[in-house]
Amino acid sequence: MSENFNFTHFAQQRQPQNISSASGSTTSKDDNSEAGHGNLLPIANVGRIMKEVLPPQAKISKRAKETIQECATEFVGFVTGEASERCRRERRKTINGDDICHAMRSLGLDHYANAMRGYLQRYRESEELAAALNSGGGGIQIDVRAELSIFRGGELQGKN
Repeated sequence: MSENFNFTHFAQQRQPQNISSASGSTTSKDDNSEAGHGNLLPIANVGRIMKEVLPPQAKISKRAKETIQECATEFVGFVTGEASERCRRERRKTINGDDICHAMRSLGLDHYANAMRGYLQRYRESEELAAALNSGGGGIQIDVRAELSIFRGGELQGKN
């Protein structure tokens, strides 16, 4: 099931944008000389995600991390662009999780849309539960990251 998706048209439509880093400095697409791209996902986060699915002794080259960083950034932008177009047609300003799921389906990424729909449902349920518990004065909070790791564990077990 190898399908080819062409993201190059989307990349050509994007305009260089200025982004602010946590330190307050401003960089543009041309200022990022190391990778030659602006607005990339943080490489440390990309590397951490890559390491999660590899054996503990596995190593990842810098070039491999950079390649996945560029691909993941392009993927996020591609799906978000499709979701944004839906919001524009419906005259809404805010993209929500349902828009992302719809965008994935319309792009032929049904498997990812189904996984996202499951995560979104679990997230909403945990938010409702946390709100109910917090309004009762119990002061209990739900760790969304723990919920995500449970969800990921279920996804990995489903693949076996």
